[in-house]
Order: sequence, then structure tokens, then C-alpha cells
Amino acid sequence: SATNSCAVFFPCRCHRCPHLPTRPYERSEKPCMLSEYMEQYPIHPITPPRDSFKPKEVYKMARIPMEGISTTKKDYIAHEVLPQRLKPPQKPVKSDDSMDLTSTYKEDYNSYPICQVPPCLPRVMRHIPSAKMDTISTYNDDYVLWNEPKTEMIRPDDRFRPSEEKFDHTTVVQDDYLYRGPVATQSCKPQNLQKSKAPFENTTNYRMNYVPHPLEKLYVHKYEKYKVNEVPFDGLTTHKVSYKRLAGQPAKLAKPYQPKLLHDLPFSSTTEFQEKYQAWPQPPLFTKKPDVYLPPLEKMDLHTTTQMHFKYPNGKPAKMCRSLLQLKKSTEPFNSSSIMKEDYKPWLCKRLKPITHAPELTFPAQPMDCLTTFQNHYVHQPLTVTKSYKPGWSGPKHDTLLDDKTTYATSYTPKAIVKCLASYKDPPGYVFEGSDADGHNLYLPASKSECLQGDH
Repeated sequence: SATNSCAVFFPCRCHRCPHLPTRPYERSEKPCMLSEYMEQYPIHPITPPRDSFKPKEVYKMARIPMEGISTTKKDYIAHEVLPQRLKPPQKPVKSDDSMDLTSTYKEDYNSYPICQVPPCLPRVMRHIPSAKMDTISTYNDDYVLWNEPKTEMIRPDDRFRPSEEKFDHTTVVQDDYLYRGPVATQSCKPQNLQKSKAPFENTTNYRMNYVPHPLEKLYVHKYEKYKVNEVPFDGLTTHKVSYKRLAGQPAKLAKPYQPKLLHDLPFSSTTEFQEKYQAWPQPPLFTKKPDVYLPPLEKMDLHTTTQMHFKYPNGKPAKMCRSLLQLKKSTEPFNSSSIMKEDYKPWLCKRLKPITHAPELTFPAQPMDCLTTFQNHYVHQPLTVTKSYKPGWSGPKHDTLLDDKTTYATSYTPKAIVKCLASYKDPPGYVFEGSDADGHNLYLPASKSECLQGDH
């Protein structure tokens, strides 16, 4: 129990454990949300940033009247445009040389005499049957018309019967909306009012009620002077502290030892490939002599198969392949009536003329003045220069130097880098004692471990 109570656990940001290092470990199902970061770095209250003391620059309007000339009118001046001179076309001059009408095609591709190629006929003769061909098809033999009467169409007796009443040809608009004649409207335009010669009052509620008051002096915050840190900067990095250079031997050359040749024999021009892989003796190639061409003694038959088999000295026109059963022609006239013609019969309607009324508007005898209400009442008046009631700026001037002292420069000073003891395989000054059930390695200081061994 004495050894377990004196054991030390090394927490680190790189070697973090979710358990608390300040109390005994407890086994529970709930996950532990605490860490070393939450213990060492608590949450600080949020402070809003301070406002800027920079004065606001407001645009001051110039009292000089604006010119009516734009940049385009100043820079781009109209120049005199002269008519464009056209160059007269040159007159064609006839040459006395005659044109060469020969082409590359006529010179290179000369015409040759055309001879008819005789047809190549086979020697085998086909037998032509003398029996007469049956021209009746399978469809005409198998599918014969039946002698049955024509079936009547099965349809309900719901034919349309038009009403006997006369159609008035009037629409819903013509029945409901009757023409009642023109309506005499009254003009809502105001009469010509007399213009007042009194000057325009430029006083407003803002100028009467809101009076400028004197401003109080602004509070200027006094900053503390910057104090330089007295601890010198070591200039060491984590890489320089952790990774130290070890003394080692220089790398040896891996090239094999090649002794120098003392003899002066000439270099042989033969290679290992030429000595082992030599060419095999090849037998002479067998060549067959071509046979001597002997022209045939028989004459060639120039008749074609069409000329031999299809001969029609007394040709007749082809007969029509009709069926044996001839259809009987009906003497009754063709019934051309249809459902469309019987149900939908045309009506005897006449085209109606549009109902138009004569114009009954009354025009005034006086001519129109063409003036709007805006032109009559809103008359152009001379501009009045308004006085600015903005108080003057009594703050610091722009010539004052900016204070470059910040909270970071005064509060945060560089600290020495402390290496974590948990990164060592065997921490210096500690003796390994054992490991607990959670897998943590427990170490004891060397002084305490010697005291405990002496007591035992």
C-alpha cells in the first residue's frame, strides 16, 4: 500500500489519459469527459472588443456650382469629316497571246480503243422442264371467301334530335350587358390657382426643436509602458532539444576491390555471346519450277446462262393470278351513309352582323392646355444653401503617433521549453515500480525508492 500511494503518473498533452490524475481510479460505465487541457486551461469570461477612436471622415460638399460640361465633351471634340476618296479601278488591257487550252488530264491520260469483253460461260448445261408452272399461291388455295351476309352494326338508339324551336343567335354578353349610351363625366382637374409671391419658408421641426449642445471631453485611455523581459532567449527548438546528433563512423565504400592487370595483352574482340551462340548451318531452300503455260485447244463458248435458258421467240404477256372463285357483283347501290352524316347534319344558319352604335361623345369647345398638375403647382424656385449644424471635432489630431503596445506584447513572455517525462523510455530520476489494471506505468522517485528499501 505504501508503494502504490507514492507512485507517480506523468500526464502530457501528447500522452493524454481520460482519467483524473489527482484521485484514485474508479470503474464506472459512464465515459470520463475530463482531460489535462480542461484542467490546466479553464474557460475565461468573454470581453467585447473596444470601439475604435478613429475619427469619422464625412464628405464635405463643395459650394462651387457644378459645370455642365462632361469629360466626354471636354476630351472628345468633334472634327471635320471629309468625304472618302475612292481609288478608280484599273482598266483591263487585252493581251495578244493566245490561251493554252491544254490541261494535265489531257496530256497524261490518253484515250485507248474500247473493246467489248466477251462473257465467261460455264460448260455445265442445265435442264429446262417442259411442264407448265402452277401460278396459284398457297394463300389463294387455303383462304377462301365465305358466302355469309353482311353483319349489321350493334349500336344504341341515342341519335341526336335537334329541337324544333328557333335559335335566336344571341350570346350571354349581349343578353346581360345592355348598351345604355354614353355617360357624361365630370373633370376632377383643379382650377388655375393664383401663385403666391411670398418667399418660401425654410424652417423645419428639426431646426426648431433640435438645438446643438456642447460636447464633453472624450476620455483618453492611458496605456502602461512596455517592459522588456529580462530572461534571455535561448533560441532552442524542439527538434534541437529532442534529436541530438550521435557520434558515428563514416560510411564505407561498397565498391568491390578490383586488382590492376599487370600484363599488356590486347583486348579480345570476341564476346561470350559470340562464343556460345553460334549460327547453325542452314540447308538450301527448295524452289519449285513453274509449269509451262499451254493455251487450250478448244474454242471458248461465249453464250451466257440467260441466253441459253430464257428464250421467248413467241412471247405472251403474263396472266393475272386470280382465285378460282369469282366474286359476284351486287346490283344494289352503294350505301354511303355513316354515323357522322346521319347524326351531325348541317344547320341552315345565317351570318350575323356585329351590333355597333354611333359615337355620341361630346368634345369640349376650348382647346386643351396640355399642362399637368405637377407643372401647375410645382414651380421651380432658386436653391437655398443650408447651414450645417454638425459640431466641430475636438478629438486628437492625425499627427499623433500610433501606440504599438498590445496586451500580447506586455503579458505573454517567452518561457523555457520543458520536455515531457513520459516521452522517455526510462525517465531520469525515477524507478519503474509496475503497471496497474488500466495499463498505466507507475514510477517512484529514486530517493523514495531507496528509503523504502532501507526500511524493509
